[in-house]
Amino acid sequence: MYERVAVGVLTLLVSGLAAQEPQGLSSTPEEFEAKLGYETGTVTLQGGMATIRLPDSFRFIGPEGSRRLLTDAWGNPEGSADDVLGMLIPSNASPLSKEGWGIVITYDDDGYVDDSDAAGINYAKLLKEMQDETRAENEERKKQGFEPVTLVGWAEPPSYDAAAHKLYWAKDLAFGEGAEHTLNYNIRILGRRGVLVLNGVASMSQLAAIRTEARSILPAVEFNDGHRYADYLPGSDKAAAYGIAGLVAGATAAKAGFFKLLWVGILAFKKAIFVGLVAVGAALKRLFTGRSPALGSQEQS
Repeated sequence: MYERVAVGVLTLLVSGLAAQEPQGLSSTPEEFEAKLGYETGTVTLQGGMATIRLPDSFRFIGPEGSRRLLTDAWGNPEGSADDVLGMLIPSNASPLSKEGWGIVITYDDDGYVDDSDAAGINYAKLLKEMQDETRAENEERKKQGFEPVTLVGWAEPPSYDAAAHKLYWAKDLAFGEGAEHTLNYNIRILGRRGVLVLNGVASMSQLAAIRTEARSILPAVEFNDGHRYADYLPGSDKAAAYGIAGLVAGATAAKAGFFKLLWVGILAFKKAIFVGLVAVGAALKRLFTGRSPALGSQEQS
């Protein structure tokens, strides 16, 4: 039985904004970006939980700069970025440009995720479960005025590194009758008390570029001593109620915070993703609080 899952280091790879000037800016885009507070080199996340050794291809902005970018420039509602610990922004593109995107960082403190199910997961079967669930909820989405959502398949099949305790995968999504599919790129880094979560939303045409950049982030982000996966104390530390299959199936997506962030930068898609994924939220919550899908593996209860 799945329980609610809090969002880990939600790293949301976001699609670029539309070509028009971002909404919510009281200064020029150049002036706005200059005040975001870019950092390079090595940064430590709030509370000392994790360290990011930034590759040259990324810059970091802290919680306040992230809040301003997410709400003032990218049009998210006030309060939607309250849990953000920071963002990673590619060095070769402005986050205010059409080509720009970013990585939003938050933390999931739902506990230690047992990865013992990883080797036995049938990802083809899991994908079918996810597709069926998404399809079943489309009628309700239509009633609420939202476009239907189709989980087309894996844009990149799930892969788990048991030694590093890091997981990544990507989904190909279609919203309504839109010709351009949406890429949802995901990375999870397991720790002692929670998960660093990296989620990306972009167009499928950006898959190759985002795949390369996302892979460079995998070794760059690490939990610090006392917070690492190996530091877990059974019987003393909190354990999550889901395993690797739950992460892939969307356990972290069941928390409202994921949906508050998932529409970041959706101006490029005229907010089609936002209206679709908000409606998906209720379905995912029911999926992970009401029953366990047939995954071909055992989950923590």
